[in-house]
Amino acid sequence: MSFDSLMTDHPGWQSIHGRQVRFLADGTRASWLIEAHGQQLTWTALSGNGSIPAAEVFELQRREESTALGAALAQLGRVARLRNLSLWDALATAIIRQVIRAAQARKLYREFCDRFGPAVALSDETDIHSFPSPEHVLTLSDDDFTDSGMAFKRRPLRHAAEAFIAQGHYWVGLSPSVLVKELQTVPGIGPWSAGAAVADWSNDWTLYPYGDLAVRTWARQADPGAGWPGDEPTFAAHWRRVTGAQLGTYTLLTLAFGCRQVGAV
Repeated sequence: MSFDSLMTDHPGWQSIHGRQVRFLADGTRASWLIEAHGQQLTWTALSGNGSIPAAEVFELQRREESTALGAALAQLGRVARLRNLSLWDALATAIIRQVIRAAQARKLYREFCDRFGPAVALSDETDIHSFPSPEHVLTLSDDDFTDSGMAFKRRPLRHAAEAFIAQGHYWVGLSPSVLVKELQTVPGIGPWSAGAAVADWSNDWTLYPYGDLAVRTWARQADPGAGWPGDEPTFAAHWRRVTGAQLGTYTLLTLAFGCRQVGAV
């Protein structure tokens, strides 16, 4: 597979000794260690017999480069992104990202994983962790959440863990668009969290809440002269018109553009 850059927006990616590394599990006891070396990905099976996770590549069609936004995004080239194989992790990640900055969410996610998640030892004797299972989350005390800086995420994570244990097998069989609606029946999961989680899990970026602050911010930076609407609903409607049939690709690449600005791609 050929790509120009790897999108490492998910907080499970870590930079260790000059390479990007991720411990990826699919929720059915299959897991892999994935390492990125420049434009090459290496998969090491750790457990189970699942299929090797594949990266999907996002790229604008050439005719889109005629606009200022298209030209800015085209500079990214072919952007590869691994979809999250674990719907539970995607949901938990979206909950942690609620209302706080991406950098702070990344810090909280990693510290929570380091405290409570399963670990794999790297060749250099550094451990990398994945997010704890929903069953494990439900065993954690209030103090465990507080001590890890996650007190304000305690209730939504517990509600999500209970719901996932009860309905997770049903959820993963739903189409992504239906799943977005289904997840919103869980207390503490609104449209933003549901859309972000399902986009992460499915790599269908038409489902991401594309009117959110991140897309608005990076669209303005990529094309500052476009006169983007300031409020979320108006921006979202304008974004749909501007991006047309490439809504998902534009959304993903705009977020990838933002990741590059902050060094996460």
